[in-house]
Amino acid sequence: MSTPARKRLMRDFKRLQQDPPAGISGAPQDNNIMLWNAVIFGPDDTPWDGG
Repeated sequence: MSTPARKRLMRDFKRLQQDPPAGISGAPQDNNIMLWNAVIFGPDDTPWDGG
Protein backbone atom coordinates (compact mmCIF):
# COMPACT_ATOMS: atom_id res chain seq x y z
CA MET A 1 0.00 0.00 0.00
CA SER A 2 1.36 3.41 -0.93
CA THR A 3 0.22 6.30 1.22
CA PRO A 4 1.12 9.97 0.68
CA ALA A 5 3.52 9.76 3.65
CA ARG A 6 5.34 6.75 2.20
CA LYS A 7 5.60 8.44 -1.21
CA ARG A 8 7.02 11.56 0.42
CA LEU A 9 9.57 9.58 2.42
CA MET A 10 10.71 7.68 -0.68
CA ARG A 11 11.14 10.96 -2.54
CA ASP A 12 13.10 12.44 0.38
CA PHE A 13 15.30 9.33 0.60
CA LYS A 14 16.11 9.48 -3.11
CA ARG A 15 17.02 13.15 -2.74
CA LEU A 16 19.30 12.37 0.22
CA GLN A 17 21.09 9.73 -1.84
CA GLN A 18 21.50 11.94 -4.92
CA ASP A 19 22.46 15.20 -3.20
CA PRO A 20 23.29 14.64 0.47
CA PRO A 21 23.53 17.81 2.56
CA ALA A 22 26.81 18.39 4.39
CA GLY A 23 26.87 16.93 7.87
CA ILE A 24 23.66 14.91 7.55
CA SER A 25 23.27 11.19 7.02
CA GLY A 26 20.01 9.30 7.09
CA ALA A 27 18.25 6.22 5.76
CA PRO A 28 15.14 4.21 6.49
CA GLN A 29 15.38 0.83 8.15
CA ASP A 30 15.49 -2.10 5.74
CA ASN A 31 11.95 -3.28 6.32
CA ASN A 32 10.08 -0.08 7.19
CA ILE A 33 10.21 3.26 5.33
CA MET A 34 8.46 4.88 8.30
CA LEU A 35 11.41 4.22 10.67
CA TRP A 36 14.64 6.11 10.00
CA ASN A 37 18.13 6.26 11.43
CA ALA A 38 19.88 9.59 11.07
CA VAL A 39 23.01 11.42 12.18
CA ILE A 40 23.36 15.19 12.17
CA PHE A 41 26.84 16.58 12.79
CA GLY A 42 27.02 19.93 14.54
CA PRO A 43 29.56 22.69 14.03
CA ASP A 44 33.19 22.40 15.15
CA ASP A 45 34.58 24.35 18.10
CA THR A 46 31.61 23.88 20.42
CA PRO A 47 31.49 22.24 23.86
CA TRP A 48 30.09 19.14 22.12
CA ASP A 49 32.83 18.90 19.47
CA GLY A 50 34.07 15.32 19.25
CA GLY A 51 31.03 13.73 20.85
